[in-house]
Amino acid sequence: MASTGTTAAAAAVAVPEVTLRSGNGKPMPMVGMGTASFPVVHEAVRDAVLAAIEVGFRHFDTAFLYGTEKPLGDAVAEALRRGLLRSREELFVTSKLWCSQTHADLVLPSLRETLENLQMEYVDLYLIHWPVSLRPAGGPPKFPNRKEDAVPLDVAGVWRAMEECQRLGLARAIGVSNFTTRHLDKVLAIAAVPPAVNQVELNPAWQQRTLRAYCVDRGVHVAAYSPLGGQNWDGRGSAVLDSEVLAEIARARGKTVAQVALRWIHEQGVTCIVKSYNRERLKQNLEIFDWELTDDDRLKINHIPQRKVVEASGLFSQEGEFTSVDPAELNTVEEWELDWKMAPACRCCSV
Repeated sequence: MASTGTTAAAAAVAVPEVTLRSGNGKPMPMVGMGTASFPVVHEAVRDAVLAAIEVGFRHFDTAFLYGTEKPLGDAVAEALRRGLLRSREELFVTSKLWCSQTHADLVLPSLRETLENLQMEYVDLYLIHWPVSLRPAGGPPKFPNRKEDAVPLDVAGVWRAMEECQRLGLARAIGVSNFTTRHLDKVLAIAAVPPAVNQVELNPAWQQRTLRAYCVDRGVHVAAYSPLGGQNWDGRGSAVLDSEVLAEIARARGKTVAQVALRWIHEQGVTCIVKSYNRERLKQNLEIFDWELTDDDRLKINHIPQRKVVEASGLFSQEGEFTSVDPAELNTVEEWELDWKMAPACRCCSV
């Protein structure tokens, strides 16, 4: 099982850490700053990362898809020049392998490109971004992808290449993202080094109970992206930030809705990857460790109707047909969570 420790951040915020079961790097801080933002404005990302370092963040999450590896690298270099960091070793940096790179012969070159973008010799964690493989393509990722470009994922070949990245010291730990229990079964069946982390959409409105239990049993740490309900990708608002249940708890505790959501995730033993470019909200996102939810709060949150926002189908155009893969293989929703998803919805987070 993972063990936890504590590190003192720059703003005197004690951020708990988790020791990953597989890997040979530093522990992961239990709150990280996400950098996914579309469109990407280099200076905005760089300045936000610098502000995050100033207020105490030491964990940063990026991906080849996001286009934020370069501004993150520039921000870290600037923080070192300013003396905000003593060394790169103070940070925990995660990046991800994009779907067109999920081919055994492309994994290592892709990580080397990521490291060049970051101006770093290693990442602390390297993840397979989706259990999806696309035909190799040069240049930046394109959206939407053609269904005809989806190809079978060579789980064994790609994972062996990920293990080689760790063996070479270019990734201190390796893992996956958006993998269901079904996808994880396939990796664990062939892995010499099991995934250290599975980063998935997770928040009070998409609680991932089945997946969390599975991962705990197998020593895979869970990290949560979209902990505040995402960036309104589906145009229906945020089932987290708009939740009257969470708002009521926030008023009673003297906290923000975001802090209640992040605290709930932390109490599940899950790492939060939360994005904000606002300095005050960055500070607030770290102020979740010196208080607790009540049993009544937790019970109310457990009954929030469930709604998943990010699905693999969103990677693809509505036109065309899958010619090389079974669409069921791309499903990233657990059957048990589907039952929750179909539960009667309240006004604030209707399905």
